[in-house]
Amino acid sequence: MPDGKLVAQNRRHTRFSDCKEMIHTVNELVAKNEIAPSTFQIFVRAPEIARKREAGQFVVLRVHGPGERFPLTIVSSDPDEGTIELIFQAVGKSTEILAAHRVGDSILDLVGPLGNPTEIHDYGRCVVIGGGYGMAPVIPIAQALRDAGNTLIGINGARSRENVILEDRLREICERVEVCTDDGSYGRKGFVTDALRDIIEAGEQIDMVLAVGPTPMMRAIADLTREYEIKTIVSLNPIMVDGTGMCGGCRVEVGGETKFACVDGPEFDGHLVDFEMLMKRQKMYDHLVSDGSRQYTCQLREAKNNG
Repeated sequence: MPDGKLVAQNRRHTRFSDCKEMIHTVNELVAKNEIAPSTFQIFVRAPEIARKREAGQFVVLRVHGPGERFPLTIVSSDPDEGTIELIFQAVGKSTEILAAHRVGDSILDLVGPLGNPTEIHDYGRCVVIGGGYGMAPVIPIAQALRDAGNTLIGINGARSRENVILEDRLREICERVEVCTDDGSYGRKGFVTDALRDIIEAGEQIDMVLAVGPTPMMRAIADLTREYEIKTIVSLNPIMVDGTGMCGGCRVEVGGETKFACVDGPEFDGHLVDFEMLMKRQKMYDHLVSDGSRQYTCQLREAKNNG
């Protein structure tokens, strides 16, 4: 962040002098698309965040009063329009509620930009890899890497054809793109690590690898690139509450030291991350996520029946 400030966008805390202009617009959804099953792209009116954000940064949001706070990467922003682009998968109660929002609805709380911007250098030839909706954070970083003079190869991985997202945008940025699907319904059948290994073993010079996606995928990529001593950056998405380093929920072990993903990351050297500990921590609240989703589904069914 150029001036080191966070922007907390909460309609209840808007200054009186700004109310006339902002009360109906701040945090408002101005566009929404379902780009894959249960995967949504939304554009949110957040002018200050749109003006300040840099590649690699994220926002923390809360969609309703009793809800949890959770992070989403800022995929893009339009300072002139005052909007930011977010992409998420509806996998729990809060994201399911967000997915039910319509254009014109507002997000209760939105704070950002958070996290450290990506350190962009002219590495040379880079491979950028996204798994599932992890492709969303890859796009702004890939764009920044290309703008810095790097040549990019993209690898886009998903379970099946219908789950592949942002392929066209990745192709606009990269010299070439390989798509991998687990079931072989589109692109090559197999995992992103298979495609990466083929590129390396073909003798192509690779100076840096960026990987964002499910934790097992990032661990597998880091294990592969370690063999070849290729610099590897991963973007971590652990449990996160406040996004400012106070709660400690997002702590990870990197090179034997405790780091907070929200203020020290979210990007780290993939060869130094303790992925085993990260995965254990990510599973700590799985039962609460499942219970919350079931409760929300029951509430929706009841409201529909009472219709």
